[in-house]
Amino acid sequence: MGIVSSLKNRFARKTAVTGQAEHMNTSELGYRPTPERLSRLEFALQTVDYELRAVIHDIRMMDKADGRVKRIHDRIARDVTRGGLVIIQSDPSSLVQQEWHAFVNRLQLNNAQKLKSDARGLIIEGNLPIQWVLDEDCNVVAGIRMPSETILPKVGVNGRFKDIKEAFVQYDYRTGQNLAVFPLWQLTLARNDPDNFDDLSCMGRPFLDGCREIWRKLRMTDTDLVIRRRARSPMRLAHVMENASKDELEEYRANVEANKDQIATDFYMNKKGTVSAIQGDVNLGEINDVVYLLDSFFSGSPVPKGLAGYTDGLSRDILEDLKRDYFDEVDQLQDVLAWVYQQGFRLHLLLKGVNADAENFKISFAERRTESLSQTTDRVLKLKALGLPDSMLWEELGYNPEDVEARRENDEKNYDPYPDISQPRISITPSNARKGDSATSISNG
Repeated sequence: MGIVSSLKNRFARKTAVTGQAEHMNTSELGYRPTPERLSRLEFALQTVDYELRAVIHDIRMMDKADGRVKRIHDRIARDVTRGGLVIIQSDPSSLVQQEWHAFVNRLQLNNAQKLKSDARGLIIEGNLPIQWVLDEDCNVVAGIRMPSETILPKVGVNGRFKDIKEAFVQYDYRTGQNLAVFPLWQLTLARNDPDNFDDLSCMGRPFLDGCREIWRKLRMTDTDLVIRRRARSPMRLAHVMENASKDELEEYRANVEANKDQIATDFYMNKKGTVSAIQGDVNLGEINDVVYLLDSFFSGSPVPKGLAGYTDGLSRDILEDLKRDYFDEVDQLQDVLAWVYQQGFRLHLLLKGVNADAENFKISFAERRTESLSQTTDRVLKLKALGLPDSMLWEELGYNPEDVEARRENDEKNYDPYPDISQPRISITPSNARKGDSATSISNG
C-alpha cells in the first residue's frame, strides 16, 4: 500500500470515529497546546486571558509612571517606523502601485502618528489586532487597532480555530458578553514572542513583561534612596548640659528650636555644657544596589542601557556591539509590523479582483536599520561595487525604485536634456576601516 492510499484510509477512519475530519483533512496528529493551556481551553476559554490583561495593565502603568520605560517604548516605536512604508516589486506593476498609493492614503499609513501608535501597541501589549473596515464598494478604508486584552481567539482544544467565520471575538469585561465577532479576514492579529506560534490560542508577550518585578524593586529602591538622603544627610548638633533639670533642659530646647529656621551660629549656656556637631550620613554615594537593579532592568530591555543615557563605565566598542543587537530587534519588529499591513493590502487587492499571489510584491519599512545617512550610503556603495542591480540599491536606501525612475525621467524632460550619465568608480579596501570593516573610496575618473 502506498503512502497516498494509507493517508486516505487514515482520513476515512478519523471521519468515521469523530464525525468530521480533524485538522482540516491533513496528516497532523495530537494537540498543539501544552497540558496547562489545554486545561484552560477545555474549561476556562469563555473569557479573555486575565493574566495577559494584568500584564498589559502593569506595562501601561509603568509607561505612565516612569520616564525610563516611556523612553524605551518611544525609542523602539520611533526606530521601527522610521522612514515609513514602501512597496517593493522586482517587476513593477502600475496597477499594484496605484492601488498601494490609494490604500496608504485611505488608511493614513503615510502618517507617522498612525504608524507609531500601531508600533507602540505591539510593543506595550505584545499583540497588534488590526480590524479592516470596508465601505459599500468593498474598499479597505481603515485599519483600526483594537485593544488586544479584549480580543479572544475562538480556538478549540487542538489549538486551531473552530470556525474561521468566527475566528475572534471582542469581550466586554463589564457585561461579560461579546461585543463583536470577527471572521479571519476582518481581523489580523500579530503576536510578539508567543509561547507557541502554531498554537493559535497563545497571545503575544509585551517587550518588558519579564522586567516588571525588577522594575518594582528599582522604584522601591529609588524611593528609599531619596528618603535616606532626606533623613540622614543633614548635619545634627548634640547639646550637652550637665546637671540641668528637666525644666531647664526643656526651656533651653524651646529657645533653640524657636529659631531653627534661622542659621544658628552661637549658643549661650550658664551651666557646664557643650554643643557638638554630628556629621550626616557620609555613605550616600554608595548606591551599588540601585546600580545592580538598573543593570538587571536594562538587561531585559531591548534598548541598551547606554542608549538610555547611562554611560558610566561603558566603552564605545561594547556599546557598538549592543547597538547591533538592538538593531536586530528593530528589524524583527519591522517585519512583524509590515506583515500586518501586507495582509490588509492583500485583502484590498482580492476585493478589487486582483490575484495577490500572482503579483510579486513585499511591504517593508524604508529604513531597515537605525543607521546614519552616511553609514547607509557607505553600505549601499559597497553593495554597488559587488554588482547588485540598481533597483535593489534603491530599496536598501529606502526608496521605491519605480518612483526614483519616474522622477529621473521627469527631470530629464524638464531640466537637463543632456544629463551626465557618467558613473563614479567605487573601490573597496578590506579591513581598512574601524573595527576591521572595509573602507570605501569613490572617484570620478
